[in-house]
Amino acid sequence: MRIALFVTCLADTMFPQAAKATVLLLERLGHEVVFPPGQTCCGQMHINTGYQQQALPLIQRHVKTFQPYDVVVAPSGSCVGSVRHQHAMVASAAGDERLALRATAVAERTYELSELLIDVLKIEDVGAYFPHRVTYHPTCHSLRVLRVGDKPLRLLRNVRGIDLVELPAAEQCCGFGGTFALKNADTSTAMLADKMGHVLETGASVCTAGDASCLMHIGGGLSRLESGVRTLHLAEILAATS
Repeated sequence: MRIALFVTCLADTMFPQAAKATVLLLERLGHEVVFPPGQTCCGQMHINTGYQQQALPLIQRHVKTFQPYDVVVAPSGSCVGSVRHQHAMVASAAGDERLALRATAVAERTYELSELLIDVLKIEDVGAYFPHRVTYHPTCHSLRVLRVGDKPLRLLRNVRGIDLVELPAAEQCCGFGGTFALKNADTSTAMLADKMGHVLETGASVCTAGDASCLMHIGGGLSRLESGVRTLHLAEILAATS
């Protein structure tokens, strides 16, 4: 299968290892991964902050860039959530119904990594090996917007050597929320403290998730505590073989 990689801003600029792991994993499974060079930000940050008009050119570019591809994957529940639930809405609000229809068509072919693996490729055991104690944080967008359910956990349970431990109060937000962490710093910090406490309760050496943004927030807090717990994107664990 030929799959287009929607790399996302955060992976491209700060966490390229998540994107590289996505490519490595899919190529190992026998699929061709292409990188459409015209891609930019999908506009989620603008939309979430109230700048829908400013997001419109980004949506137009995203649709134009990914329209030629039958399958698109991103290592981000957050960005896929924006493509699937915001793009057509913003286009319609701007009075561009043609763009809204095109955006809907692209969204229907766009998947978060665990969705692609289980729903499209019909695979739960990707042949990974990761001999570490791991806990999984289900990010808000993957859990509540995309509703990926237990797909990431099903993939992790098939990783050889892994000691997968349940995260207490897993469904609670980590407190990041994009600009929420900036505008409501005290509340965000308190939510992060709760999340870090639950991660440390598990005794895990690794906390994983499907969104680099949440892992950045959690990982930064754990680093400041000098906890010794590291964060890794789900793709990095699934791509590991030794």
